[in-house]
Amino acid sequence: MTDTAGKPLHGIRAVVIDLDGTMLDTARDLHATINCVRHDLGLPPLDVDTVVSFVGKGVEHLVGRALRVDQPDEQAERYFAQAMQSFDAHYRELNGQFAMPYPGVHEGLRAMRAKALRLACVTNKPLAFTVPLLKKTGLHDYFDLIYGGDSFAKKKPDPMQLLQVFAGFALAPQEVVAIGDSINDSQAARAAGCRVLSVPYGYNHGQPMQAAETDGIVSSLLCAAQLINP
Repeated sequence: MTDTAGKPLHGIRAVVIDLDGTMLDTARDLHATINCVRHDLGLPPLDVDTVVSFVGKGVEHLVGRALRVDQPDEQAERYFAQAMQSFDAHYRELNGQFAMPYPGVHEGLRAMRAKALRLACVTNKPLAFTVPLLKKTGLHDYFDLIYGGDSFAKKKPDPMQLLQVFAGFALAPQEVVAIGDSINDSQAARAAGCRVLSVPYGYNHGQPMQAAETDGIVSSLLCAAQLINP
């Protein structure tokens, strides 16, 4: 890891920003939904820290891990299709009910816009959940592009979503910086060839971001905006 806190990044024309754990604290929405799913299956509830440790690799991963906490793989596999249907139904009701922007998110996005930076939201959350959540929390209109985990054939840590952003903006990788809270974000950025900044307050599967390969750890999106320059 290179510590670039306080060192400006120049030549940047666009910013790709993750959603859960980076812009929004969605832990309570996801925790409530997973426990509704487990209740439907006759399983006991999980604590919030356990659920949060599964966040970041998409809904299928989240649901699968939540089943395997106390079920053998064979049983979890039998439950999986039903659990996914249950998750879809419950999350449509709970999505955004408890979610809150982290400190500095709106301020950071406004500051990036003031610098004429183009913005893309790239998340592993399905697009059908992503767009309503962004609208409910007042974040939607900051973004020129919004890609979910089901927008393309692959999702983070694969670079496909980021490569599509580069193409959509007609920019080279070195003109883009990604911001995220997990190793998935840093791996995707590295594979796509762009720079990456990390926030330390998100989920990252229960692991500290200090262990990730990143160009710097910033305390907020506002701090990131202050470092990023065209």
